[in-house]
Amino acid sequence: MTNYCGYMGKVQMLDLGTRRVSDYVWTDVARERYIGGKAMASKILYDNLTGKETPFGEDNLIVIATGPLTGTGAPSSNRFDISSLSPLTGITSSSNCGGNFGHYLKKAGLDALIIRGKCDELTWLEIGNGVFIFHPADELRGMKTGETQTALAEKLKEAHGKPVNCGMVVIGPAGENLVRYASVISGERAAGRAGMGAVFGSKNLKGIVAYGNAIPTIYDKEKTAAHNKKWVQAIRKHPLTGEQLPRMGTAGLVSSMQVHGLLSTRNYAKGQFEHFEAVSGEALAEDLNISNNGCLSCPIRCSRRVPVDGKNVKGPELETLGLLGGNIENADLEKICRWNYELDELGMDTISTAGTVAWAMEANEKGLWDNGLAFGQTEKLSQVFEDIAHRRGIGAELAEGSKRLSEKYGGTEFAIQSKGMELAAYEPRRAVGQGLGYAVANRGGCHLNGGYLVVLEGLGLNVNGQTPQGKADLCMVMQDLMETISMGGQCLFTSYGVVPGFLLRRPNGVITKTVNAAVPFVGPVVRILNRFPEIACFKLPLLPYPYELEYTTGMKMNIGKFIRCGERSYNVERAVNARFGVSAANDKLPKRLTDIPQDPKNPRTRVPLEQMKKTYYRARGWEKNGLPSEKKLRSLGIF
Repeated sequence: MTNYCGYMGKVQMLDLGTRRVSDYVWTDVARERYIGGKAMASKILYDNLTGKETPFGEDNLIVIATGPLTGTGAPSSNRFDISSLSPLTGITSSSNCGGNFGHYLKKAGLDALIIRGKCDELTWLEIGNGVFIFHPADELRGMKTGETQTALAEKLKEAHGKPVNCGMVVIGPAGENLVRYASVISGERAAGRAGMGAVFGSKNLKGIVAYGNAIPTIYDKEKTAAHNKKWVQAIRKHPLTGEQLPRMGTAGLVSSMQVHGLLSTRNYAKGQFEHFEAVSGEALAEDLNISNNGCLSCPIRCSRRVPVDGKNVKGPELETLGLLGGNIENADLEKICRWNYELDELGMDTISTAGTVAWAMEANEKGLWDNGLAFGQTEKLSQVFEDIAHRRGIGAELAEGSKRLSEKYGGTEFAIQSKGMELAAYEPRRAVGQGLGYAVANRGGCHLNGGYLVVLEGLGLNVNGQTPQGKADLCMVMQDLMETISMGGQCLFTSYGVVPGFLLRRPNGVITKTVNAAVPFVGPVVRILNRFPEIACFKLPLLPYPYELEYTTGMKMNIGKFIRCGERSYNVERAVNARFGVSAANDKLPKRLTDIPQDPKNPRTRVPLEQMKKTYYRARGWEKNGLPSEKKLRSLGIF
């Protein structure tokens, strides 16, 4: 149990082989240090994995963790995390999801569920008010994610005599067939990255349903309600969270990326797509958007609804538009909407799928692998996706991801991945801080785990994207801030609001230009704050998260402690990955991004990675090998 509010006070471990459920000790000291979500999961993996486990082995763990704000009504707080050893990267990784499962897992009485072992047969799991019931799922075998969730809802209705309000996580054919980048789906939202769906499949776990009537308590209801009201108002007034995201969703970034040379095109050979307008947020809003939607408790409502075969379904996000658009030289928006729906139904990550297909197109073009795929020729891609999910024909090889394929056929220099994970849609040669983030991100080529510096380098502010000056320190602090935001269970889109709105509304104003020019030189200040966070023993309205955590949980929180929690999370994840071979040698990008300028006439349009890496390790207080020392871990209370 716990003395803090917001938590249910229970973490349990389930062994699928023995069907034994046991309480897992998670103390209030651990809650203070790791709060919840991804950080909580990383510490659990740190305490239980030795480095000898394999992603598809029975000794691998799945940790599904919520945050203390999940289910409390805090703005955009309906996120949950799934962490495990990734079959795509071979190291621990996480996937964050906005579906409703985290909300209902807490209603079932749990803050987190740890899963180990393997079911003897394909199984779905029912968790009702903390009671675990195993059901055979052979009749669900091969079902896509939508029909699986429909079938499970019907089974619950039959068993209980009425519809049951519940949350679900399920896998599709891709997870069953161990596609290395298979996703887990909750409603229409995806825990898409790192192959968590394949780990479910390896354990013969088709899905989990959770429900119950537990309700998290709130420490100070009056202060929480007043703070939430102000926060929601601020979100709705901000130019990004109140205008651009509600109007166009993340798709609205396509045009900005095009202007700044950040839009991945032809497998990242270029940063601009000639036909970008056809696959832009503006085109989606004007031609195909039916309505907006969003996650529980979210005032932003950034999700699009689009028509596919007469159905009203979730529309594509920015990553899908960019990577299944210009990156494979496709300008057909309706096809992207269809593919987005098909991939979610198959249970497959759109980012890694698109990145792997783009690599295969170039490998075919260069004569390395005769696979029949070509840029701009997209008529048969729906069938290719089906073949990947079922590991048929070339799909069996594409299911392995671009890193393994390039090691087999050649072409590693244009396999756009880091640590085995395909990069997001932001081409980093015009945003070198984002390039550093891709390389050093703990889970692989992730824009968010990498700190998302691109929001400073063209998508929000307009800081010089070519200079490495200050980028290492900024990368570090933004990674740490995003870690702590995720711990509470909140969506990272709320972090857009941290950038003062007037800077975005007046991009050519004197103050904005001054800020853009000054940002690369704040590195020393950032490093001092990171080394001595206790000096920030206060809260600021610009960063609302410490207020929310303190008012909801009763846990004392200020900016310094908030940053330290993020640093601790990032270090514990790095430390457990060190057991699986991660070091500075793995913090790399393909040569296309580090050695070849995007603009042949401008040698600076490449990522000066090695230079920034050295500064980054010093900023973090890590060794030259890119790892935290035992002294560093102990200083953070990690042991």
